[in-house]
Amino acid sequence: MNIEYMGLSEINGPLIAIEGIRGASYDEIVEITVNQKERKLGKIVEIYEDRAVIQVFQNTDNMSLTNCRTRLTGHPMELALSDALLGRTFNGVGEPLDGQGAIIAEKRADVNGKPLNPVSREYPRNYIRTGISAIDGLTTLIRGQKLPIFSGNGLPHDQLAAQIVRQASLGEDSKEEFAIVFAAMGLKYDVAEYFKKTFEESGVSSHVCMFLNLANDPVVERLITPKVALTAAEYLAFEKGKHILVILTDMTSFAEAMREVSSSRGEIPSRKGYPGYLYSELSTIYERAGIVQGSTGSVTQIPILTMPNDDITHPIPDLTGYITEGQIVLDRTLNGKGIYPPINVLPSLSRLMKDGIGKGYTREDHQDLANQLFSSYAKVGDARALASVIGEDELSPLDQKYLEFGRAFESRFVGQSFTENRTIEDTLNLGWELLKIIPRSELDRVNTKILDQYYPV
Repeated sequence: MNIEYMGLSEINGPLIAIEGIRGASYDEIVEITVNQKERKLGKIVEIYEDRAVIQVFQNTDNMSLTNCRTRLTGHPMELALSDALLGRTFNGVGEPLDGQGAIIAEKRADVNGKPLNPVSREYPRNYIRTGISAIDGLTTLIRGQKLPIFSGNGLPHDQLAAQIVRQASLGEDSKEEFAIVFAAMGLKYDVAEYFKKTFEESGVSSHVCMFLNLANDPVVERLITPKVALTAAEYLAFEKGKHILVILTDMTSFAEAMREVSSSRGEIPSRKGYPGYLYSELSTIYERAGIVQGSTGSVTQIPILTMPNDDITHPIPDLTGYITEGQIVLDRTLNGKGIYPPINVLPSLSRLMKDGIGKGYTREDHQDLANQLFSSYAKVGDARALASVIGEDELSPLDQKYLEFGRAFESRFVGQSFTENRTIEDTLNLGWELLKIIPRSELDRVNTKILDQYYPV
């Protein structure tokens, strides 16, 4: 028999406390009835003797110490799962927003997930094509990888995320099933509508599952949104055999929600006021990417975060960089030049790139070409620094060639239109075309046989 607890002992922001409670468990979901009609959900976040502290997913408006009834459900938060998730839109806790009714569940799963045995993981191989040269050519996304995008306020990360969703695929010849789980936290209404409209107009909505927590939704809901999205992704990947790309935006909103709730709980703050367990919470989310033995599917993550004041040493990008396998960095200077996407390739990297490209995956010249493009573009910076001191006209002919290469590389290789979907062949051929600007004697990062075969005559 379910017991209802009458009244509350304390309300503090998104947290409530109940005394005299029995048989409660940490992370257990509770149902709260306000004024005998309004229903809210909460999660037990702290237990001490007979006192339980509950984090309310919705706001605590209209709640008082005397008008609430609380019932324990006996289980953690669960998500209804089936193939019908694709093509649907849900709120941050997995409730339908598209008016199509609740999912008829094949099963229900704990949104907190289960720890993966490291021994059961398979090493990520093969690539996911985004159609964006700066990513596919130089920071290639590998299946099962977690590759974040470090952005800043005002930079076009939302536009880039929408383009990746529209264009992402397993390559031209792949017959494997591919789908996308898109989760947004703290999103403005107009940006959410932009994503919906873009996906519908491009015809990709049928293989996209969206979880949207809007800016006016409860802050606490943001803490559960990425976990709900990853639960759906794991089901589609490991039980249905699909390759799933998960896009999480904006992880900064997630971290700030965590800071707000932590402050309400009276916890001792750490760096920049964030709780000391920020690292473990982020790793709990990011480490749910990967490939598991015995399954044909994979979960690949692209978390997007906005760096406060463009500070890459801020706790959120700093800790994210420790956990993930590289990063894609958006640059304000490139954006000011009108280059889209404004990806700064020098601080960007994909640590797993070398294992998912080359012969049998992309093309045999891919790694050598990427190494040479990185090296040549780094020398562009040196030439620009010298030109700022002595003037461009006083530079040596070689340095002037590097300046020409830099301008062409940024405008033609990094820069591309929002609707341009380049194949891997297009990207690699363009890279070789740009290297023709530089004397062949300067191409010292390419194997001689590769150079003879691919260097334009």
